[in-house]
Amino acid sequence: MFVALFAVSLRVAALAAGADALVRSDHVVDGDTGTRLFVREVRATAPGGATRTPILLLHGARVPGLASFDLPVPGGSLAADLAAAGHPTYVMDVRGYGRSTRPPAMSQPPEANPPLVRSVEVVRDVDAVVGWIARRTKAPRVDLVGWATGGHWLGFYATLHPERVAHLVVLNTLYGGTDGHPTLGRGTDLEDEDHPGRLSTSVGAYRWSTAASLLAAWDRSIPLDDKSEWRDPAVAEAYVAAALESDPEGRTREPRAFRAPSGAMEDSFYLATGRSLWDASLVLAPTLVLAAERDFWSRPADRERLRAELVHAPRVSVVVIPGATHHVHLDRPERGRRILVETMLTFLSEP
Repeated sequence: MFVALFAVSLRVAALAAGADALVRSDHVVDGDTGTRLFVREVRATAPGGATRTPILLLHGARVPGLASFDLPVPGGSLAADLAAAGHPTYVMDVRGYGRSTRPPAMSQPPEANPPLVRSVEVVRDVDAVVGWIARRTKAPRVDLVGWATGGHWLGFYATLHPERVAHLVVLNTLYGGTDGHPTLGRGTDLEDEDHPGRLSTSVGAYRWSTAASLLAAWDRSIPLDDKSEWRDPAVAEAYVAAALESDPEGRTREPRAFRAPSGAMEDSFYLATGRSLWDASLVLAPTLVLAAERDFWSRPADRERLRAELVHAPRVSVVVIPGATHHVHLDRPERGRRILVETMLTFLSEP
């Protein structure tokens, strides 16, 4: 393990030097029922030249793919780090997010419809993109990496299509089976006061998010008054700008905002109140469960339950990154980002 980590450390140290050699291209993949899915490819060579397993990165409940994983500033692109290490890397937007097709109901008032884009729809989107990646790269299987709700979605997908998954990596992800959550579960604004255990009917089809709302929880997670000591201000600025730019409809709002479907919040509410929406015993791929010590989304019980229930995964690693935040992949290297990338690349390099 030490030798592997040392080798990965050398590779990570060389990522910045190789960043200029990366090639980016944007694509549209056909999903079901006319859905069009945005995918960005980031790779170190022209198509066909990479030798490592391709990786799909999946965003979480609110911020779409490019803002989450491919910001145009140093230290803001996990996709670039993975691609520079030899993995052709793909960043997708689920339907309703970013540049992918938005359901017609997102053009209506949010209160007019129930929460949009539940997990069953997302796994169909993931399947379409994984199939496209396999055809494009001629790889028999794909590595899956999901952040927060993205990890939940990819875990669910891995139970349905184990033959397509080489490795599964989930970062700061809810799993379920445990009741109690400070912000998502019972007793929160998401719960119906008249029907405990149910999602409130006030949660509409989608929700608007502003710049201030993007940084508030991140700020609270950083135990320093000067947040710039923990995260690069250029990364935070690019994160907010990319999220706001992802939704043209938000340009007329004051303050500027962007939309995200609420289906992920409904699923997360259930996971936070004790329900399990997928069964980890059906996962057949090596699985890495990553958690930040200061994460506000996932709980220790989620990763411990995953460790216990991943009974058919040939290899399971659970790693807690000391002192790190929910946004660890966007924080400074010494605040957990370096450990995150090194741990991930080491795990993905093993069969």
